[in-house]
Amino acid sequence: MAQPQEIELIFAPQHEGGYHVYAPDLPGLHTQGDTLEQAATNAQEALELYVEGLREEGRPLSTGVIRRRFPVPA
Repeated sequence: MAQPQEIELIFAPQHEGGYHVYAPDLPGLHTQGDTLEQAATNAQEALELYVEGLREEGRPLSTGVIRRRFPVPA
């Protein structure tokens, strides 16, 4: 399976402020930031470290996650 060229990151605003960032396709990749810019910087670093760890372990980046969209019930 080909390695993905991009990874989707979710920036979820937190009630107390800041953003929680996670990658649905990469279990365990989580970070945060007080601002969107800080969260994006932290996310880039977290992604780099995550991929580096996978490569050191000889594991592929693909996780087999399947995505489907469903309509919101009326």
